[in-house]
Amino acid sequence: MSRCPALYDEHATLNATFTDFAGWQMPLKYGSELSEHRAVRTAAGLFDLSHMGEIAVRGPQAAEALDYALAGKMSAVAPGRAKYSLLCDESGGVLDDLVVYRLADDDYMVVANAANAPTVFSELGQRAIGFDTEVVDESAGTALLALQGPRAAAALATLLDETGRAALPDLKYYASTRATVGGLDVLLARTGYTGEDGFELYVATADAPVLWRALLQATTAADGLPCGLACRDTLRLEAGMALYGHELSADTNPYEAGLGRTVALDKKFVGHDALQRLSEQPPARRLTGLTGTGRRAARAGYRILADGEPVGVVTSGALSPTLGHPVALGYVDANAADDGTALTVDIRGSAVDYTVTAPPFYKRPRA
Repeated sequence: MSRCPALYDEHATLNATFTDFAGWQMPLKYGSELSEHRAVRTAAGLFDLSHMGEIAVRGPQAAEALDYALAGKMSAVAPGRAKYSLLCDESGGVLDDLVVYRLADDDYMVVANAANAPTVFSELGQRAIGFDTEVVDESAGTALLALQGPRAAAALATLLDETGRAALPDLKYYASTRATVGGLDVLLARTGYTGEDGFELYVATADAPVLWRALLQATTAADGLPCGLACRDTLRLEAGMALYGHELSADTNPYEAGLGRTVALDKKFVGHDALQRLSEQPPARRLTGLTGTGRRAARAGYRILADGEPVGVVTSGALSPTLGHPVALGYVDANAADDGTALTVDIRGSAVDYTVTAPPFYKRPRA
């Protein structure tokens, strides 16, 4: 049976269309997913991400425990900052991709994908054995909202006090701070999954409805919209961001996924030896971008061809609402994955032209 987020009634009031996502009833869209996508690109969009998992790792050896558990070096993250990292298995396969916040010297919050949260909690607990730390699943008591778009900062500022408004411009990307938003205590982070400037707000589940209503009012005043998972997917695809279960899985490793930069081989961690070996040889396949010129979108699972022969498979694809042409991500044999290579995708029996294009497909304009 699907679980309902704390904001289910709020979404229902807005006539949301719901979908089952990782065992949760989540809003797919409220009206037009195209309008929601464009609102994030041009103004602001408000998302409920309360299906994500939040796991606390605390104690004198929390940094050491996470250094051993994850591919990245969490001990090098300064308090108040965050880092993208990977949880790998012994063979180097990716069990989940994560964002890790260092809230204090001995206090971290690991944010896991919804479908993988139980696995992440279990693995972190097992890998923390022998370290002076505790691992606590705080997902049930934590709600997560995201405000994204070029007017997100201005909309958020209307809910901050004078001190908070003054400090907001100095909150860097992948940084977090405690803040009072709409009179509620939140962890405010300048992070997101859309390719736009924006914020993610972690709040006590009991306070989520009040925070949602305040943020929704500020969002609509900025000509924005509440947004569902449908446009979240097209936004992240345009930005070239991987989605677990599509671009990442236990059958993929960081190097073929283009995430070798997240692996710190100068420390020991679960999967280190396998990833050390993988780092010493070029990957046989590479995750790359593809762009088409027509209107036919390459979807997940479609075959990628070179001279009529299979050389890869699409992992995500859509007709880009922002760019007006199809874009896709997929794994391609290394000898056919160079930027500019002409390929085709088998779309329902037709060979449709695509070109290898290094992601991201969309980059937000800089002020």
